[in-house]
Amino acid sequence: MNALTNDDDFTAAIERATAPPGLGALGHIEMRLSVEIGAARLTLAALSALEPGGIVELDRRSDELIDILVNDRLLARGEVVTIGDRFGVRLVELVA
Repeated sequence: MNALTNDDDFTAAIERATAPPGLGALGHIEMRLSVEIGAARLTLAALSALEPGGIVELDRRSDELIDILVNDRLLARGEVVTIGDRFGVRLVELVA
């Protein structure tokens, strides 16, 4: 895996990544990776009352690891980082 620095272009770094041996042609299949920092349950009334600048408290503490999902399945937990002016994630533990 290639390490990113603040000067790296995120897209170029992803394109440099190579598949582990043994994946063959499957190494080029794209999968959706998403990050979940928390969730909240709101009533319809509370949801309709949201306005710009409003705050919704999530169910996760700020010092907890975030969930990293691949195709909506939990793969790992990690931390939010910044890469230049973009967000990224640092994998801390693999779950699956």
